[in-house]
Amino acid sequence: METQSRGHLRGGGCAPSERTASCLLLILITGVCCIHALEMNTGKIPFLEAVNGSTVLLPCTYASCIGITNLYFKWEYNDNGTMQKLVDSVIPTDNMEPNKVIIYRERVEYVGTIKGNNISILLWNITFEDAGVYSCFGKNPKEKGKNHTAFFTLSVVEELRVIDNTLTIIIASCVGGSIAFLMAFMLIKNFTLFVLAKIEEKNKECLVTSSGIDNTENGLSGSKSTPKKA
Repeated sequence: METQSRGHLRGGGCAPSERTASCLLLILITGVCCIHALEMNTGKIPFLEAVNGSTVLLPCTYASCIGITNLYFKWEYNDNGTMQKLVDSVIPTDNMEPNKVIIYRERVEYVGTIKGNNISILLWNITFEDAGVYSCFGKNPKEKGKNHTAFFTLSVVEELRVIDNTLTIIIASCVGGSIAFLMAFMLIKNFTLFVLAKIEEKNKECLVTSSGIDNTENGLSGSKSTPKKA
């Protein structure tokens, strides 16, 4: 009876430990997912230099590891510390177009699509006053109100700068010339070795042929000629 009780106690002691480990693992996985849950992204290069009077695209996409429900998003412009709203709307759920998109400023167009979770906008006929920092904000109630903001910087210039590629061209020419010289050298080397090998092979054939002729005319070395009978 005492042995069984001890065994029961040992077994009962392990169970809470296993449950605790499972709970901790679940919390850890959930926590990691929640940390990286909602993400707004304005691209690998979140800045652009554009010419005055042109039309530019301000890119933004969203991602969530557990999906969305009534995702609220908006674009804003930082006007000397004052945030001016450009666009906002609500996306009911995944793979659905947003509800009515409200545009708060002229020369702004919403061009987002379901594909790729795209919520980008266009700025038409930009001016120097349009230069600055733009923010793409999203909030997902499904993730207990998790929100995230991505930024995009726009610079407006009179004309694009001409990049001097002289140094790049010189370096590329030197590298290309070196590679061409090396290839030519290797070809000449291989051709020379091939010709020398052929000449050596021909010389060996000539030596073998000459040796055979000498042996036929003079007899083998060390042999005696048979005298004729009278």
